[in-house]
Amino acid sequence: MKPFFLILRPLWRVIAAVLTVGGYSVLLILLKDYFTTSIVALLYLVPVVVSAAFWGGLAGITASILSFLIFNYYFLHPVYTFAVSQPQDILAMFVLLGVAMLISNLMARAQQRLQLVQAREREMRQLYELSAALTGQTDARRVMHILAQRLETIFPGTVAEIQVDTAGMRFAIREPDEPVQHPAANPVRVPLYASRGQIGQIVLYGHANVISLDQERLLQTCASQGAVALERAILAENETRARVLEESDKLKTAILSSVSHELRTPLATIQASATSLFNPDVEFDPEARGELQALLIEEVEHLTQLVGNLLNMSRIEAGALKLQCQWNSLAEIVDTAMRRLRRSAARQRIEVDVADDLPLVYVDQVLMEQVFVNLIGNSLKFAPPETPIRVSALLEGASMQVTVSNQGPPIPAEHIGHIFEKFYLIPGMDSMRGTGLGLSICQGIVEAHGGKIWAENLEKGVAFRFSLPNVSQDNLAGLLPEEEE
Repeated sequence: MKPFFLILRPLWRVIAAVLTVGGYSVLLILLKDYFTTSIVALLYLVPVVVSAAFWGGLAGITASILSFLIFNYYFLHPVYTFAVSQPQDILAMFVLLGVAMLISNLMARAQQRLQLVQAREREMRQLYELSAALTGQTDARRVMHILAQRLETIFPGTVAEIQVDTAGMRFAIREPDEPVQHPAANPVRVPLYASRGQIGQIVLYGHANVISLDQERLLQTCASQGAVALERAILAENETRARVLEESDKLKTAILSSVSHELRTPLATIQASATSLFNPDVEFDPEARGELQALLIEEVEHLTQLVGNLLNMSRIEAGALKLQCQWNSLAEIVDTAMRRLRRSAARQRIEVDVADDLPLVYVDQVLMEQVFVNLIGNSLKFAPPETPIRVSALLEGASMQVTVSNQGPPIPAEHIGHIFEKFYLIPGMDSMRGTGLGLSICQGIVEAHGGKIWAENLEKGVAFRFSLPNVSQDNLAGLLPEEEE
């Protein structure tokens, strides 16, 4: 049933046309001594045009008939009667009526066409805004939110609910979130069809039960655009999940390959050494026994470092790396790392230039030791025998700059930006012992401290540099020159 104001709307338009013709007639009656009858007949076309243009065809017809009657009553002799004395006056009256009706009809059609064009323009603008809002969206829930908001803007007084039911996804989103009284509304349901069939539906509550045919067509078009955007977002999410699974498989393969290769050699060495040492049929002199025991300890330490790297990498990847920071001396951290590397570094010359009076740094001592162990251990793998490995630290502004350099082969320019990635091995150097995790772990630890790490090729060799921003301000104050008063 139509609302009461919709029923009264045509009546108000007719009344407006009557008032227009009445007011206009009063003006013409007052000025009739200045116009001929033919001029008055032409002037009566003005209220007809105005009524048809502003209030539609029915108002125009009403104005035409009323103008015809008033013209006859007040302007044709004998006046104040509907009788007509001259035949030409009869012709003038009916010409006036015919022209007025024709103009009224033409103006009404023009008004209808204008309203239709404006409605189409409004629909096109709404569809364009919906399309622009959905373009580039790759999150299905975000697409549903945008679609619901736009539908509620296009159809005022409604509440839109978007329901999706497709492979791997089943949920509904309604904007706004206040509860909807379902029994009080006759919902309109429009399916969402994609290339693979129906993936959901749009449900409009509220005043959707009085939706017009044009609005239904607009709703269907919005549903088509929404279905395309939803399908695109769902495909993008599926592609992302597939890519993550693929990367996960690659990561697992790389871990198994690297770790199995890295574990095989020390385990074989440990097994051979332990078998020899505990073989009662073999007697070793003290020097040979000491070498086997040292080899056992060295390989156990290597395995311990490997397991520590794997654990640290898993914590970094999971975002669970928790720092236990305290004020520490960088020189003491380097000394501890050197003690851990004393056996593997026995055949290499390591020069340490880290002053004891440097300001304290606010770091996790254990993790920072791991950074030095990994960087120095990496240099031990690639530095030529008998060449020095240099560890230095200096204060630059309010940050500590640390450098670990060696005289090994330079890193090719196309690879220097990738060496901190997990399991990245430079082609031609992948035969060197290692998992490709050491530098990646260094990067994770340094960045967790708010610092930055990078690699540079030197004139002779390679340098790994990193910065630590948290330097003790108390110690720093004593190193800075006093300001002149």
